[in-house]
Amino acid sequence: MTQIGIPVLFMRGGSSRGPYFRREDLPADLETLSKVLIEVVGAGHPNNIDGLGGGTAVTTKVAMLSVSEEDGIDIDYFFGQVGVSEREVDYGPTCGNILVGVGPAAIEMGLIPATGDETTLTIRAVNTGAIVKAVVQTPGGQVTYSGDTEIAGVLGTAAPVAVNFLGVVGTSCGAMLPTGNQRDTIDGVDVTLMDVAMPMMIARADAFGLTGYETAAELDANEALFKRMEAIRLQAGKMMGLGDVTRSVTPKIGLLAAPKDGGSICVRYFMPWKTHPTMAVTGSQCVAACALTPGTVADGLANLPEGTPARISVEHPQGLMEVTVDYSQGPEGTTIHAAGLIRTARLIARGEVLVPAALLQDVAPDA
Repeated sequence: MTQIGIPVLFMRGGSSRGPYFRREDLPADLETLSKVLIEVVGAGHPNNIDGLGGGTAVTTKVAMLSVSEEDGIDIDYFFGQVGVSEREVDYGPTCGNILVGVGPAAIEMGLIPATGDETTLTIRAVNTGAIVKAVVQTPGGQVTYSGDTEIAGVLGTAAPVAVNFLGVVGTSCGAMLPTGNQRDTIDGVDVTLMDVAMPMMIARADAFGLTGYETAAELDANEALFKRMEAIRLQAGKMMGLGDVTRSVTPKIGLLAAPKDGGSICVRYFMPWKTHPTMAVTGSQCVAACALTPGTVADGLANLPEGTPARISVEHPQGLMEVTVDYSQGPEGTTIHAAGLIRTARLIARGEVLVPAALLQDVAPDA
């Protein structure tokens, strides 16, 4: 036998997609796990021609699920961001879009039972410790993917999946504003360094000579832009307590502009070495928090609603992403309590993905 099959669900979660595994079906040690996931995705080739990846960072993501041993938590969700052209895996961040598929996948895998027409489950993002409440449509005790909910970046409509993120502040850096400042200046550029759901370096688009309304393709063709942003991002990572982020996808980058299509704020989001075709779920929460915090680089750009919870519409290259933020303002500044979104997911395929047997012959899969 030259290859071994590993059970897998291949799913779209939000505007990303990838394989969803039971954690127990994969190697426990991260070194061997990374080798397996690299083969699954086909990392190391720009088209991932020898694997399930799709040649972009939003299609080289992996979810690994297990029943949680912690009271009050149903499912542990471990995320891996596999490289496209690089044969590497980053376990530092989580992914909110892939997380949207975790509830449906956990039910499909039999890790948690359906409980009526809607099933509510609590998910822990193992990578960051964030806790998420998800509501999955399960009429007749089965996951349904048909519905009328439309999200930007995905054709057609599907059943809604409601996700509410709790404890999203400072999960990677220890504080919402890791430097203690609403703004810092790096290489002459004002930035807000913020950790809400995802560590981000946020700046105004015009600080980089941009309008903020460029297409993803136009931005990806701008090599000078990425070189300048990366030099600033590396310094930002150290200032945020993340250390040397040369090989890490965090902090992500967001460039802001005033809204022009009826939203609250316009953003171009970077992953960080390529422009996101739409917007990350986690990144949208951080951008929304930035818009709601006085004194940040979003000051004077955002069109904000009155009251709390606030519905923040984030404009991105393919439309809008709406985030509902429960927050309060006090003497110590803005406090983010929770952030929720409505997204969709779809099961695309189920079966086995084959990897070289040599990778697993000396390894007993362990949860």
